[in-house]
Amino acid sequence: MNTLMIVGADRLGTITTRLKSLGFGEILHMDGRKTRMVRQGIPKEIDAVLILTDFINHNVAKKITEQAKERSIPVCYAKRSWCSIYQSLAQSKNMCKQCQFLQK
Repeated sequence: MNTLMIVGADRLGTITTRLKSLGFGEILHMDGRKTRMVRQGIPKEIDAVLILTDFINHNVAKKITEQAKERSIPVCYAKRSWCSIYQSLAQSKNMCKQCQFLQK
């Protein structure tokens, strides 16, 4: 996985640094509060989607999930804490298979 799109949360803090240390090259962030973001959709270069469920518009989460399924892009759901994000990535069957830190 090279490019990860994170949907949700206003600020990511050190999450981007930690994700890059797991092997994600680029990280795109959308806060997911406004419904107009649904029209933007998922950019073409995205390899995976991480939806942070703490502060997100439900319609945005639903639409992003549908768009990802149409394009066979893996989706993970987590709260905005590193423990939750790491656990979600580690338990995903499709996410970050080549990542040496998440291999089971």
